[in-house]
Amino acid sequence: MEVSQEFFSGVIEAGGIFAPILFILIHLLRPILFLPVILFCIIGGLMFGVIAGSIYSIIGITLSSLVFYFLLKRAPGILNRILQVKDKVIGDNVITSKSQIMLLRLIPFIHFNLLSLCLIELTVNVKDYLKSSFYTSIPFTIVYTSIGQWMLNLSPTHILLFFVGIIPFLYLFRKKQFIIKWNDFFHAKA
Repeated sequence: MEVSQEFFSGVIEAGGIFAPILFILIHLLRPILFLPVILFCIIGGLMFGVIAGSIYSIIGITLSSLVFYFLLKRAPGILNRILQVKDKVIGDNVITSKSQIMLLRLIPFIHFNLLSLCLIELTVNVKDYLKSSFYTSIPFTIVYTSIGQWMLNLSPTHILLFFVGIIPFLYLFRKKQFIIKWNDFFHAKA
């Protein structure tokens, strides 16, 4: 992992004072590039450490959420269609508090912007949304930035074992489908 530490140290030194600014700007481009928020929080931990990486990620996530808010408010037709899809997928009144959103953001399988959309529904104006987005992203950012810093201290063998250990869970949590042939279905009922 010394190679990783040297690489990220080199990136920070090469970027100088602009490395954090560039990192925050990439957070703003992340939704357009369809890149996961978790990835950038982990990279922030790798590049800047837990404290600085968390601060830069929180700033980037908050600004990205603000851009998301204004994009949806500028296009109310798209907002209404997305809300209809959200209601079909997760229900109408499933998420009822900002604390739920804070906890759900810790789960890597739930889409970050979907929870931002739920947060838009729970807030009354842009100031409330921005404050709520800031506070609900703090635990998420600290946890995943810490994972990035933690990964620097692992040997390649430990990282390989970690990822091999995840494979059974990916299999267990996959989408399960059963295919019943037409003839088997109707013969079973007869």
